[in-house]
Amino acid sequence: MPSPLEIPVALLAGGLATRLRPLTEKVPKVLLPVAGQPFLAHQLELLRERGITRAVLCLGYLGEMVVKEFGDGRDFGVHLDYSFDGPVLLGTGGALRQALPKLGDKFFVLYGDSYLTTPFRPIAEFFERSAKRGLMTVYRNEGLYDTSNVVFGDGEIKIYDKKARLPEMLHIDYGLSLFQASVFEEYPAGQKFDLAEVMQRLVSQKQLAGYEVPERFYEIGSPAGLAELEALLRAKHP
Repeated sequence: MPSPLEIPVALLAGGLATRLRPLTEKVPKVLLPVAGQPFLAHQLELLRERGITRAVLCLGYLGEMVVKEFGDGRDFGVHLDYSFDGPVLLGTGGALRQALPKLGDKFFVLYGDSYLTTPFRPIAEFFERSAKRGLMTVYRNEGLYDTSNVVFGDGEIKIYDKKARLPEMLHIDYGLSLFQASVFEEYPAGQKFDLAEVMQRLVSQKQLAGYEVPERFYEIGSPAGLAELEALLRAKHP
């Protein structure tokens, strides 16, 4: 087990998960059963193995079910705290802005449907050396698992766009990022905005470091992804 990392993880788990309906009509995506236990249990096991000791779950849709199931996280080896959007969903960026009081001066961001096997410590160390305000991990995807959306080079994100399709986009957003809290303090509290908007702003300021990981990503955001991860985890835990 690696030594503890002092940086917390903000886990974005407040969306409606419409692509997985009817599975998510009465159950939030992070509680969907995968290989015999809720997906979030697998995520927390992965975080613990990578030295993460604290996570803040950014919740919205059916979030109370997550709190009831996982509590303070002691049974899973990761201390859990919770931040709720409130009556209106705030988007990925707005949810992080809402959670700032519980996150400290810097934090990782992980999507609630991602299963990422990369080590976290080298990313944190690279972020410190970069002296930039944000970091995006990228994978050289070349259109294989999803549409590539990043131009990356020299340890920096040159272009990030989920709509434009440029031939030089060989990499994809891997799904793990790291930020200084001050990035989000510049946005008004309670305002809906997307994390992609924050990242594009940092790119324009040349303040988004890029870290390439060799491990592919897994996700449960689609039925196909859910089935693939089910097979992977059943092989890991026969």
